[in-house]
Parts: sequence; C-alpha cells; structure tokens
Amino acid sequence: MPISLVQYLLGSVSGLFVGFILGLVGGGGSILAVPLIVYVVGVSDPHLAIGTTAVAVAVNAAINLSTHARAGIVKWGCAFLFALTGIAGAFLGSSLGKAIDGQKLLFLFALLMIAVGILMLRGRQRDGHPDVQLCSANALKLAIFGFFTGGVSGFFGIGGGFLIVPGLMLATDMPILNAVGSSLLAVAAFGITTAINYTVSGWVDWLLAAVFVAGGIVGGLGGVKLAHGLAARRGLLNAVFASLIFLVAAYVLYRSRGAFYSGLG
Repeated sequence: MPISLVQYLLGSVSGLFVGFILGLVGGGGSILAVPLIVYVVGVSDPHLAIGTTAVAVAVNAAINLSTHARAGIVKWGCAFLFALTGIAGAFLGSSLGKAIDGQKLLFLFALLMIAVGILMLRGRQRDGHPDVQLCSANALKLAIFGFFTGGVSGFFGIGGGFLIVPGLMLATDMPILNAVGSSLLAVAAFGITTAINYTVSGWVDWLLAAVFVAGGIVGGLGGVKLAHGLAARRGLLNAVFASLIFLVAAYVLYRSRGAFYSGLG
C-alpha cells in the first residue's frame, strides 16, 4: 500500500513515543508500536505493521541497551541465555503468526497484555536482588522463560519486552530496573528474528521503519533518564508499566472487537 508524507511524519512521532517507553520500561515497544502503526499512521495491513515495527523496535532496543549498559545495570549472563533460547522460539512463533488473520492476532494480543499487566501489579512491592548473576539455580528457568517469551514475541510480532521484564524477574528475582536494562538485549534479538521472517514475505516498509527509528532515538534518551528516577520509588515503575499495558489493551480490544464477533459467527 502507498504511504503518504503525512503518514511518514506520524510514523516519526509514533517512534518518538515508542522509544521513550522502551527506554522507560524496557518493554511496551511493539505493544504500542503495532497499534500506533495501524491506528495512527494508518497502515491497514496488520502483517505489514508487524513486520515494519519489528525492524524499528529491534534497532531502538539496541540503542537503549547501550545507554543502560553504560549505567552498569545490565545482567549480561542472564540476558544472553534468555535471548539465545528465545530466538528459536521467536522464529517458530513468527512462522505460525503469519498464518493467522491479522485482526484476530490483534485481539489475542490485547488479551495477553491484560494478563501480563495483572502479573506486574501483583509483584510491584518486591525489591528483588540487585547482585543476582547467571548460575545453575536460575539457568533452567531462564531458558524456559526465554523460549516461551520468544515464541509469544514472534507469534504476535512484538519485541516482547513486556513479557521479558517479568520473565527475567520471575526466573532470577532481579529488581525491575535490572530487568528493564537486561530485557533490551532479548527485545533486539527477538525483533531481528521476527523482522527477517517478515522481510522474506515482503511485509516490511523500510522507509517507515527508518523514520520510526529516528523518532525512537530521541524518545529513548528521555525514557532511560526517567526510568532511573522512578526506580528509586518502591513499586512505581511496575505500576507505570502495568497501567500503560491496560490502557493500550483496552483500546486494541475496542478496535479489534469485530474480529472477535466474526469469529463467534
């Protein structure tokens, strides 16, 4: 489908917002990017939106990862194991996702968002252990959570940070700020895997992805800075994360409700 100049401008603004959220909570990049590309930019094909945002979110995640790494909060051993096992899951999930109707994907996507938001609110008062490292006690959990999260990430065409953050916390009991920084390695890896799969099918608009990334670079700088400020207040970053998910889930459910009713019929 042809994309107008106005749509490209809207894409850069959407990218700025997504970059800010990625820097702030490590997740929420594609959970926001796909609805923004579909409903704000106006890309009518959900599969094209998924493929394009997979490219953009992967690049923005890699940039924000470097910022968090300089602050010393990335748990590299845990992040690498989570990412490696998740890549296999992401490839399998993205292959399955391409075979499902795009509107039905959006509806299922929203239901998953609500479940994760509830999970984050339930654990908002936990401090975690900031000195956690990869070890025999958490390696299996990291591998299992990584593969599952990668599969879900690829199926829905998302970077997966909104699942990776709670996954890392559950597997290792690390604080949310460490999970936010560490999650970005897997977000980038899952996004690249999904993007390659969608590129093969011709479902990526490279110019739209480029302007999205440009906006995301600017937004990400502000998000990372705010994340470090909020992390000092017990449970606040978790609550922000969950509230964002609930708001977007409600909107996606509303816009994709037609797919649900047609499925019942």
